[in-house]
Amino acid sequence: MDEIAVKKHILERSHLDMLEKLLNGMKYGNITIVVQDGKIIQIDKTEKYRVKD
Repeated sequence: MDEIAVKKHILERSHLDMLEKLLNGMKYGNITIVVQDGKIIQIDKTEKYRVKD
């Protein structure tokens, strides 16, 4: 069997939905995706807010 055909995609539709939800309305910050054994196991979101003087 071809290795490419056997290999599972790391990014699934549910992951895309979660990323879209996290990014929606976010102005400043970052999103970290943790991959282990070819699978996404964790998504962290750090959002920053700008404070005016």
